[in-house]
Amino acid sequence: MTNTRLTFFNEIHRDALNAFYLPQEQEKFTAMPSDALRKCEKDRGRHPVVIEANDNTVGFVVLHKGENIGDFTANPNAMVIRALSINHLEQGKGYAKEAMLQLPLFVSKHFPEVNELILAVNFKNEPAKKLYEKVGFVDRGQIKPGPVGPQYVLHYDV
Repeated sequence: MTNTRLTFFNEIHRDALNAFYLPQEQEKFTAMPSDALRKCEKDRGRHPVVIEANDNTVGFVVLHKGENIGDFTANPNAMVIRALSINHLEQGKGYAKEAMLQLPLFVSKHFPEVNELILAVNFKNEPAKKLYEKVGFVDRGQIKPGPVGPQYVLHYDV
């Protein structure tokens, strides 16, 4: 496996994130990094994180906490994972799995009060759901509406 690591977004990552490409069938399930960054700039509870491999920006994810995650949980110590994407040119190399395996420790280090990670995955996005379950996320039967249909809400106790 390559040297994959998570790091908080810095301006040096912006050009690579703006150059991201996702096929249309994937783009409907996630936010493009440039769009997600704009939301992060307006909401201090959203923390943009870059996935790097061999010193290249290959992926992106947003960690979201605070009062704006109430549609996922009543847990004040939960954090929602949003907008996970791997640049299409870098997909199939294990970066998403490696990033998801690293996320609990990354969150514990930078947000020690967080005791639960939550994410939503569209019913039609079975490959993503399988990945999340493989790295330890659990389907507790919670379903929520999403922009392109119903979503499973998956949980991971930190």
